[in-house]
Amino acid sequence: MKPFKCILAVALITLFTVSCKNEAKPEVKTVETASDSASEIDPNANYAKAEFTIEGMTCEMGCAKTIEKKIAKMEGVKSAKVDFGEKLAMVEYNDAKVTPASLEETVTGVADIYKVTDMKTVDAFSSSDKKCSAECKKNCANKNAEDMKACSESCKKACAMKEA
Repeated sequence: MKPFKCILAVALITLFTVSCKNEAKPEVKTVETASDSASEIDPNANYAKAEFTIEGMTCEMGCAKTIEKKIAKMEGVKSAKVDFGEKLAMVEYNDAKVTPASLEETVTGVADIYKVTDMKTVDAFSSSDKKCSAECKKNCANKNAEDMKACSESCKKACAMKEA
């Protein structure tokens, strides 16, 4: 019976020692995160817009999104969008920090298979809406008023589905 009392006493002492702690204080950790390019945007800078075609992309998630992320991470880039379907990149950048040549280097640096063509500086990005609208007008021409209205409505639905 004596060993049983000893074991019980040690267990109770251990229980009281562990359970009688003062209130626990939460641990505060500070983690530094990478700054967004949006926080580095210079409001006084002159921003230019460039559009160019990227040849060699085979998929939207692996190719287009990777290129888009690489361009967006460049210092001085305000926004970047790569449209896989159109093989088109649209980049808004600080022309004091980024050049069209550096954009091309970034794209070709992602993989050797990507080639930049038709690099041009634009005032406004071309839009798939404009292309879709032009196609609709062409398809709906030479119809009577009622058919033209129905064609226009179905065209808007088709254009909306292309965006989604």
